[in-house]
Amino acid sequence: MYLRGSKWSYTHRRKRSHPWRIILLIGLVGAALYVNQVVVPATPPLFVPTPTQTRAPESYVTEAENLLGEGKIPLAVAAYQQAVEADPKNANNFVALAKLQVSLGAYQDAVENSENALVLTPNNANAYALRGWAKGLQGDYLEALGSVQRAIEIDPNNATAHAYLSEIYALQIQEGQGDLASLDNATNASRTAIALDPNLLESHRARGTILELTGNYEEAVSEFTSAVAIDPNQSDLHLALGRNYRMLQQYEKAIEEFNRANALNPNDSLANTYISRTYAAVGEYSKAIQFAEAALEIDPTDPYMYGNLGVVLYRNQDIPRAIQNLKMAIQGGQATNGDEVPGLPLDYGRIAEYYYVYGLALAKQGSCGEALQISQTLLQNTATDEVAVYNAQEMVNICQGLVDGVTPSPAETIVDTEGTLPEASVTPEPPSSSG
Repeated sequence: MYLRGSKWSYTHRRKRSHPWRIILLIGLVGAALYVNQVVVPATPPLFVPTPTQTRAPESYVTEAENLLGEGKIPLAVAAYQQAVEADPKNANNFVALAKLQVSLGAYQDAVENSENALVLTPNNANAYALRGWAKGLQGDYLEALGSVQRAIEIDPNNATAHAYLSEIYALQIQEGQGDLASLDNATNASRTAIALDPNLLESHRARGTILELTGNYEEAVSEFTSAVAIDPNQSDLHLALGRNYRMLQQYEKAIEEFNRANALNPNDSLANTYISRTYAAVGEYSKAIQFAEAALEIDPTDPYMYGNLGVVLYRNQDIPRAIQNLKMAIQGGQATNGDEVPGLPLDYGRIAEYYYVYGLALAKQGSCGEALQISQTLLQNTATDEVAVYNAQEMVNICQGLVDGVTPSPAETIVDTEGTLPEASVTPEPPSSSG
């Protein structure tokens, strides 16, 4: 008996097996095992960023050197910073970074990076020399001299260290902190640097600095020109060359060099200040005012910028604005950005000029009470400055003339020392072919 139509029939025939299906199944199982054991471990997780390949530290150094060759010093500094981050045990990169930071005026950063190099290599003469140079530019002359002299102890033939030593002595002299031996020490160190390496930029810069300090401007031009030929992308060299051209009354060349310095380092107010003074020296007061204002815009808390603008305004017979800016330079106050401007205590040189021009401006405007006080202060504190004494007496004459009904003389009658080095009260080095 059959149960028709039922799947449970005992007479239901068994299906035939298919070997190809079995082979396919085995293949699929094998593929799954392969993916699980080989492919999955090698595949990065989803939604996780793929790690980027790390650059070699040397590539940053190469990039920095290329940027230096193009005169892009701030970008070169950034590249060297990446180099020291990529390889923090390479002392040479710290030294290179510190040197560039000095050229940009970042003196404290330069000190820190030269000290980083010394942690890695305690007897690194170049690091000691750079640290001393940066300390000297900060005005810490005792520490600066000690550091550079240590560099020379480690490596007596290090021309760069001797050059920095010369420049530190020169800075000391300009600040009135040197002694009778400072000029001889500065001169001898610059000559030693040239003798050790006559092809070194630092040697020519140091020698040029001493020649400028001692009034040998033609020879200074020669030295700074040699330094520029070695590296035309350092703004301080163009500033120095421009200063000496101005002293030689080669004003067009001076302005050309100051403009080059400005292009290389537009955030430095010195180039605009020097251009301003140069235009003032040839009577182009409108241009002088323009560049003085540009310098002040860069450094709105620097009292010297107000003093320079005030002097130029006085020469242009803009007495009210001259008084406003010179008062800020001398007494200090608040800048337009809200920051505090420190006043300048009376001293010889450029500061004395701000005082006597301020006094003359006050006298010409009839503010004789304050003008006569300034006159007395100058006579008591700058008695060896013939120009300051002359102008102090002129304030008295103007005020006496006002009492007598005499009109003050034009602003151009001011007697000044425009173009001279403010602190060059040293015995000039005798000019010679050897320097």
